[in-house]
Amino acid sequence: MFQRKICNKLWEWKKESDGKTALLIEGARRIGKSTVAEAFAKEAYKSYILIDFSKASKEVRELFDDISDLDYIFLRLQLIYKTDLHERDSVIIFDEVQLCPMARQAIKHLVKDHRYDYIETGSLISIQKNIKDILIPSEERKMSMFPMDFEEFLWATGDTTTSKLLTSVFEKQTSLGDAVHRKLMRDFRLYMLVGGMPQAVEAYIETNNFRKVDEVKRDILKLYEDDFRKIDTSGRISMLFDAIPAQLNTNASRYQVSGVLSGERADTVLELISDMVDSRTVQIAYHANDPNVGLANAKDLRRFKLFLADTGLLTTLIFKDKDFTENIIYEKLLSEKLSVNLGYVYENIVAQILSVNGHVLYYHTFLNEKSKHNYEIDFLLSKKNKICPIEVKSSGYNTHKSLDAFSEKYSERILEKYLVYTKDLKKDKDILMMPVYLLPFIK
Repeated sequence: MFQRKICNKLWEWKKESDGKTALLIEGARRIGKSTVAEAFAKEAYKSYILIDFSKASKEVRELFDDISDLDYIFLRLQLIYKTDLHERDSVIIFDEVQLCPMARQAIKHLVKDHRYDYIETGSLISIQKNIKDILIPSEERKMSMFPMDFEEFLWATGDTTTSKLLTSVFEKQTSLGDAVHRKLMRDFRLYMLVGGMPQAVEAYIETNNFRKVDEVKRDILKLYEDDFRKIDTSGRISMLFDAIPAQLNTNASRYQVSGVLSGERADTVLELISDMVDSRTVQIAYHANDPNVGLANAKDLRRFKLFLADTGLLTTLIFKDKDFTENIIYEKLLSEKLSVNLGYVYENIVAQILSVNGHVLYYHTFLNEKSKHNYEIDFLLSKKNKICPIEVKSSGYNTHKSLDAFSEKYSERILEKYLVYTKDLKKDKDILMMPVYLLPFIK
């Protein structure tokens, strides 16, 4: 069990809710939802029962078909799982709750009974596909979970001091110096390669072997694609998913659906894209046609980019056609010699970090009337009553033409400007040029 930040949120829920709501932990498969829920149950309660609906017996499932006698249900669960339940000091975990819709519907009455607490875990896409005939409980609080972030990765590797240093550096906006910066970038590139899936992190710590890590990530990617085929037997979602690295590599202003699915356009596959996003395996960035406060009002549903929710999985998906991810990507990332045509790996990690911090992703492309040149702002954030443009660079650190052109066009709308890159922190006039490992501090 790795230390995860979501555990603090679980304690907050337990204290604030006091049994008045159940908690649904949503997220992609294999990010550690079940592990976190059980670890929390062991620490926060006198006893717990974990019902894993992926392998629960027919007898257990049928208990929730008729909930008129809760005393009987609780008695049967204690006998089946050989665990005593204690009023207001026990929790029942519904693991993979999407596989038993009636158990989720029962939450309303279980919470009202108030004897025990309830935690549910599940994949959002599967949950939504299994609610057609049930009443969704309003007594359910949702909490999103993501792959391990850089700080959690450092904790897992035994580093508990770096995050404190980074907090201080960001607050003071001072440079770290070449030696410290190089070490931090090396650690961050390692995180980009391994990723934040707990099984991959565990494989890295136990074996120190990228081949073993890669095998774990390939298994996870195969699991995701199997899930996609369950909800889309045509295989189109899997094709859209597999094409994400190639689409990012083209540096186009949008995901070119027609280049992946012949004869299809973005507006004809919106439901498929929605399913993919709901699976939490990907993050989507929409084009903001008019970049201003209230970016959602300018969202163009037909112009978007897709990123993997875990950059470690992206580095494996890039070379999916090989038995083992090409050593070149590991070698170049670790040695700080990443070629330009792999720069989108950095764009993906920026999308991942911003999403984990709760930002909805937007970008903007525009034509500069003077130079007749097309520019792109990789990400846009909304703060207060202004916007904050972000340009991402993996090379060419001396210029920021997109930010400059954007500033000239929308100067009155801008609050702060960021250039995210691989060098040490510094300021260039009103642009904060920050190493990518400091991005999590942009709230």
